[in-house]
Amino acid sequence: MASRLITFKKWMKANGVDCSDALTLVEDKNGDVSVKASRDLKEGDVVANISKTACLTIKTSGAREMIESAELDGSLGLSVAIMYERGLGDKSPWSGYLQILPFQEDLPLVWPVEELDSLLSGTEIHKDVKRDHGLVYEDWEENIVPLTSSLPENVDPGSFGIKEYLAAKSLIASRSFEIDDYHGSGMVPLADLFNHKTGEEDVHFTAELPHSESESEADDTANKATDEDEPSSPDQSLEGENTDEEAKEEEENEGEEEEEEDSSMLQNDVTSLEMIMVKNVPAGTEVYNTYGLIGNAALLHRYGFTELDNLYNIVNIDLDLVTEWSTSSFTSRHTQARLSLFKKLGYNNSDYFEVSSTGEPETELLILLNILLLPEETYLTLSGDDDCVSKEVTIGKHKVVFGESCSSDVLLTDNGVCEALLDIVDKRESLYGTRSSLEEDVVRVESCVLPRDRRLYHSLVLRVSERRILEKLRSNVREKVKEFSGGKRRKKMKL
Repeated sequence: MASRLITFKKWMKANGVDCSDALTLVEDKNGDVSVKASRDLKEGDVVANISKTACLTIKTSGAREMIESAELDGSLGLSVAIMYERGLGDKSPWSGYLQILPFQEDLPLVWPVEELDSLLSGTEIHKDVKRDHGLVYEDWEENIVPLTSSLPENVDPGSFGIKEYLAAKSLIASRSFEIDDYHGSGMVPLADLFNHKTGEEDVHFTAELPHSESESEADDTANKATDEDEPSSPDQSLEGENTDEEAKEEEENEGEEEEEEDSSMLQNDVTSLEMIMVKNVPAGTEVYNTYGLIGNAALLHRYGFTELDNLYNIVNIDLDLVTEWSTSSFTSRHTQARLSLFKKLGYNNSDYFEVSSTGEPETELLILLNILLLPEETYLTLSGDDDCVSKEVTIGKHKVVFGESCSSDVLLTDNGVCEALLDIVDKRESLYGTRSSLEEDVVRVESCVLPRDRRLYHSLVLRVSERRILEKLRSNVREKVKEFSGGKRRKKMKL
């Protein structure tokens, strides 16, 4: 076993992290750690108990006073805790845990800006990550830099640089858990070593906190014993004193209760967290956690990786692309007037429209295109009617009422909606700025060598997954046009 795994196992034993011997920690040649079953695991098995005091949080860190004095919280405060403990080196109570973690997770957040532009251009996360870059630098300059002047002598000020801050943020984004109301989010040793698989959760992390637990009860149990001798309420302090015999009896009962608690499983202790199997896993198989049912854009943005054949991928078409198409076909005045009617009808709660993994466009996008293409007379009738939501409107050869269901062939008609949608899809795909075809991108994915081409690989997987959705949308629109001409009807959709 690698020396750092041995060090981590010793650290777990010394710090209240009880890992079942049914789990094996495995380190690959790239230094990545995963968790495998050393024997058959059954649904309901508790495979780990983790003391909350072993978790690295704002409340448990040696930087707690500094963080709270600066009025920092959330991921910003937790970042300070991580940088502080890393700055202590071997003197940190979490040194045995921190050495098992990578310096940073390879999220786009830590990529150079030039790589973001070259690899992620046009993808769902390009603009968001670039915005994050700017915000993170501002946070560091405004909140982190001022702390370096008040660091203890035994904390390396170099651990508070911008690279170190980005690294801490990447670990929090990809590895932290919500622990409870008192601790908030934190780093949970062992729990953060389980890899993710979408929709394939093997083990579940429990972080339930009883409503009766107060902040003082959630604090370090080693420091709260004396508090338990105090009256729990003013009313109790007014009651008559116990006799010596009653006091002795109470002490004996308390001793018996403590023995029972000591002999009970840790999962009954509100100061610990559990990892529980939610399905059977055979020996020798990797044990997976799940970060949720999310597509590749969110996976790459938050966790630094993608999955082939992810069923939860989506593509968004920005409202700006629709208005750009409209103003190229009509006047700006026409476009703005039709958008106003669209909003008057109660639509458009966001600035984008979602396309599902099967290539189905959000219904509101089809509604907007129909409104943009309404005859002027129909538009004037609707825009001048305060009760236009319940007004019957002719779209193509059909009579529809906004707010009532209608078939998709009403929304995708011969009046140009299909052609408009295809044009907008082409505009969306042009944002990638690549001359390579979808098929060529697929070949490039297959030719990537990991981990050398890690960033290129995951960027290509993301782009391929998005382009496949756009191609499905094109195919769906063309197929519907054929069906319309053949007189076939489609399923009902909400208008």
